[in-house]
Amino acid sequence: MVELARGVDVVVGAGDFANTRHGVCICIEILRTIQVPAVLVPGNNESHEELLAACAEWPSARVLHGNGHEVEGQPFFGIGGGIPVTPFGDWSWDFSEVDAERLLRDCPAGAVLVSHSPPKGFLDEPAPGRSLGSTAVRDTVIRVEPRLVVCGHIHACAGQRAKIGKTPIINAGPAGVVFEF
Repeated sequence: MVELARGVDVVVGAGDFANTRHGVCICIEILRTIQVPAVLVPGNNESHEELLAACAEWPSARVLHGNGHEVEGQPFFGIGGGIPVTPFGDWSWDFSEVDAERLLRDCPAGAVLVSHSPPKGFLDEPAPGRSLGSTAVRDTVIRVEPRLVVCGHIHACAGQRAKIGKTPIINAGPAGVVFEF
């Protein structure tokens, strides 16, 4: 990721910087050498507060969750956590679809939507026929037509791409993906 960041204008991270709520500072310590603007959302493996604390010494990073940030005139909007609630138990940082709808209501049209959870029916199958995506994220994509959706969460879909209408969706995965507008 650090190597890929050398040739881009902005880095986007869609969560899971830790492993079951452990090691977020180790990962961010490596990533904070990235000098370009970085927009991050927490995954279900770390909370918003944990990611904010880990990024405190990374001046070019912005952690989003239910809010937005602009980079060089391009709006970004983010939502983190597992949506819908996962079966993983207390360590997983999760949200209901109702909570996600509330957190996504201010997402502007044309933004880059960074969502840890993928939209329902798109890049959300860890195994064939098992769709784990979020209806709130899918409905937001249909409603506001983001310029791009970057997600994660479903590790089996890492590096894959899809579309909802004209909106490209990318599961960036741990290896990263370069996307050019």
